[in-house]
Amino acid sequence: MTATARTPDILEEDRLRADLYDFLGVLLAAPPPRALLGQTASLSGDDSTLGAAIQAMARVARVTRPEAAEREFNALFIGLGRGELLPYASYYLTGFLNEKPLALLRSDMAARGITRAENVFEPEDNIASLMEMMAGLITGRFGTPASLADQRLFWNRHIGPWAKHFFSDLEAAKASVLYASVGAVGRIFMEIEREGFRMSAG
Repeated sequence: MTATARTPDILEEDRLRADLYDFLGVLLAAPPPRALLGQTASLSGDDSTLGAAIQAMARVARVTRPEAAEREFNALFIGLGRGELLPYASYYLTGFLNEKPLALLRSDMAARGITRAENVFEPEDNIASLMEMMAGLITGRFGTPASLADQRLFWNRHIGPWAKHFFSDLEAAKASVLYASVGAVGRIFMEIEREGFRMSAG
């Protein structure tokens, strides 16, 4: 996604949410290089369910070599013809790629001034791009930081209906080792976001 300068005037809680969305987006966009594995291995969590999942992910990252992570990523998302999982909203919601969920997302992206980066050829409704978009809405990467109501609208339309299911599938996938722990973090984070948005809706 193309972005404007990051706006600093947001709550620390929202900055942390955005950071986790961004982190998941990077891990799901491409095989993690050594530096990203090292960054993942250095993470620490608190005593919460999410904190425990982050600690577990860090432990797996410490013993994962970049070559193994690349093989795992390819088996999950690329494969011979297709990977074990198809990480697209259209596929999860309709059973087919490039369907109505993608068209709705493109409409909402245009309304928010979000455009696909020139070097990206994946459909925009892939999970990595949606994590990145959500982070950008929170921090104002695409303009002014989105209000909580607008974040909730975007999340409920494009992420909430399927992302938890995807992350659960990632946890359970045959090829998942490192990515099983990524799936656990994503699933728990989506549950927290759903509850947070539900409570904010009053």
